Amino acid sequence: MGVMRIGHVNLKVMDIDAALRHYIRVLGMQETMRDAAGNVYLKCWDEWDKYSLILTPADQAGLNHAAYKVEHDADLDTLQQRIEAYGIKTEMLPEGALPDVGRQLRFNLPSGHELRLFAQKALVGTAVGSLNPDPWPDDVPGSAVHWLDHCLLMCELNPEAGINRVEENTRFMAECLDFHLAEQVMVGPGNTIQAATWMFRSTTPHDIAFVGGPRNGLHHIAFFLDDWADVLKSADVMAKNKVKIDVAPTRHGITRGTTIYFFDPSGNRNETFAGLGYLAQPDRPVTTWTEEELGRGIFFHSGELNEAFTTVYT
Repeated sequence: MGVMRIGHVNLKVMDIDAALRHYIRVLGMQETMRDAAGNVYLKCWDEWDKYSLILTPADQAGLNHAAYKVEHDADLDTLQQRIEAYGIKTEMLPEGALPDVGRQLRFNLPSGHELRLFAQKALVGTAVGSLNPDPWPDDVPGSAVHWLDHCLLMCELNPEAGINRVEENTRFMAECLDFHLAEQVMVGPGNTIQAATWMFRSTTPHDIAFVGGPRNGLHHIAFFLDDWADVLKSADVMAKNKVKIDVAPTRHGITRGTTIYFFDPSGNRNETFAGLGYLAQPDRPVTTWTEEELGRGIFFHSGELNEAFTTVYT
């Protein structure tokens, strides 16, 4: 029962044609449909649902909403009662409010980010099918990302004013949606301030993450690749397409993933993330990083913090 995995993200983009070139040519996604409002829907080759990314034309970049898929439609009613009892208002959107999606439970996290839960989305299958499939397709351009892996949300953190949306979001996700805490960053006097968390419902180190910052926003959405060689190939693809790279290929201490960060044409940060890191299970002890080792936690190779990495986001 409950949340299984990330389902899709809805991003605001300022130039839909430039965004499509980016997500199709650089990442290797496939357009699956458009709607009358101008939204474009895309999927990765190894995903079976009809879409995992919605691009919405807008005047500024950022996140409209992130959506997670639950196992059964009845879970939506159970979770709605639990969320309402927690003190957060919800709205049940009818089937078809998003194309080819069943009912959606919509609400805002304590940080204000819009989250949705759904159980049903049109099934179209992976690019290699389900009957005697090849390990990969032959005609995927660019980085050929497998699937949308996770998103990281920036949350207002101002200890002097008593504001810690990271801690509030983390508590909500654990108590209402049964997410588990994989890793955390503790800072401040005696390492008592929870400044970042990585949480999971599947078996990877994070299906969602929260990091403290000066304001709420979207830090990045991440796409899965197999291994380090694929991350390096992804960097080559970005350089060839003159994509703005934020962080060159490196490794995280946190989650152990190999990574490259870059921006879409509107300024939304993307990540190609390789390796499963470790087997995330509810009984696995929480990994804690302290302030003095945070540089190594984020950028394991250099061990040095990049201020823009946590201050520049949409």
